[in-house]
Amino acid sequence: MGRVFEFKIGLLLSFLFLIVSLGNAATIVVSPKGQEKVISNAFEIAQNGDTLIVQSGVYQEGAMILKKGITIIGEGTPVIDGQNKFENLLVEHDNVRIQGIVFKNSGSSSFTDIAALKIKNSKNIVIENCVFENNFFGIHTINSSYISYLNNELISGMTKGKPSSNGIHCWKSNHLTLKNNTVKGHRDGIYFEFVTQSTIENNHSVGNKRYGLHFMFSHDNLYKKNEFRGNGAGVAVMYSKRVHMINNLFAENWGNAAYGVLLKEIDDSKIENNIFQENTIAILADGANRIQIFNNQFTKNGWALKIQASCSDVELNKNNFIANTFDLATNGNLVMKSMDGNYWDKYEGYDLNKDGVGDVPYRPITFYSLIIERNPGALMLFRSFFVKLMDKAESVFPSLTPENLKDTAPIMRKIKHSVNDTVFKYQ
Repeated sequence: MGRVFEFKIGLLLSFLFLIVSLGNAATIVVSPKGQEKVISNAFEIAQNGDTLIVQSGVYQEGAMILKKGITIIGEGTPVIDGQNKFENLLVEHDNVRIQGIVFKNSGSSSFTDIAALKIKNSKNIVIENCVFENNFFGIHTINSSYISYLNNELISGMTKGKPSSNGIHCWKSNHLTLKNNTVKGHRDGIYFEFVTQSTIENNHSVGNKRYGLHFMFSHDNLYKKNEFRGNGAGVAVMYSKRVHMINNLFAENWGNAAYGVLLKEIDDSKIENNIFQENTIAILADGANRIQIFNNQFTKNGWALKIQASCSDVELNKNNFIANTFDLATNGNLVMKSMDGNYWDKYEGYDLNKDGVGDVPYRPITFYSLIIERNPGALMLFRSFFVKLMDKAESVFPSLTPENLKDTAPIMRKIKHSVNDTVFKYQ
């Protein structure tokens, strides 16, 4: 009985402490026409837990630094303008929330990572419903944890001659959440390096100059329901482990070295329920080990898959391959762990027992694709009668194509996937 009483007293005291804390929190209003006209002055007088209301206007205050745990709320889309010279705002404190602010015209530098908003050595930060226009770095995160970027719009590259760097750049951080953001016109849309246990969900990274998403040395991360469309070279996944890529769209990445996804030295990862559409190369894998490629749709790509012989234990199952120029290519003696149960629109086999599975194996690597790997200039012969004759002869009497690279149970009809329940913004 005594312990129950003590527990109730403890709860009551905690509740009273919370009420007192909230009662002490102040609200400070900044407005061009109000008593407090300068945001940096408001930072000075604010205390941890206070709320700062920034009303409509353009605030040009140089490089501002926030070292208090406060909430900043914009009313009427106020603008913090870096005047093409300064880093707009540096946050170096825990428990900060910023919403409804426009950050624009940051400075730029080839030597300093100037950003419109920089989060450094902090935790428990939320940035939501903000707009970032015409900046070098949009958001730069350094050595921080439990950071959420929600419903923001980052657009750069609008001013001719002004360089732009990455939209959302994260370094040496963990437990990040990037959700419902749009990133366009930057160098890399989203960049992760030494970032762990984080989620990128339902973002639209489109029209960036290099990668829609680029991450290195970043383990145990989840990427789902994102759209990566029309970027310079697609998505690069490098030197990472235990990465899950689920229900994403990789589309319209065309160019000499363009791909939907580059897998470079990654291990123990999954690529499931994605759409790869109209890319020069949908997936290029080099040094990828124990990768599961399940239930994806590859449509109208130049190469659906280029899996180099440096890869091992790749599983390729229950995917659809439709209207790709080449379904699979490799540069040597590739050994797959499994590649059965896929649908190949080029399969010409039969199904006499009507069980929905082809009675003869399908070999997706063509003789012509092997020639192109060794001599790219041979691509000019594509669609010639001689090439068709070579491929047909090789399919009947295989001699040069790898014997072990075959689907022993090809599906006769297109597999119905629950691919991507996301409504993509840029159709």
